[in-house]
Amino acid sequence: MARQAKEKRKYTTITIPTLLYESISKRIEKTGFSSVSDYATYVLRETTAELNAAEGSRSKSDSEIMRKLKALGYM
Repeated sequence: MARQAKEKRKYTTITIPTLLYESISKRIEKTGFSSVSDYATYVLRETTAELNAAEGSRSKSDSEIMRKLKALGYM
């Protein structure tokens, strides 16, 4: 079953400067990451999750401000 899930995944290629690749490669030598691609995927997922959470918080804050302004008769 895991094999089927892996086969269904789609990938694309991104390019990064060679010096960055080499730096990341050295950094992950003694970690659980098996490749620069694995590390990059992890970092991008974490960053995206943080940005999405921040956007969600901001949307909630904006909604709360709008609700308060309406309650005060400004809207």
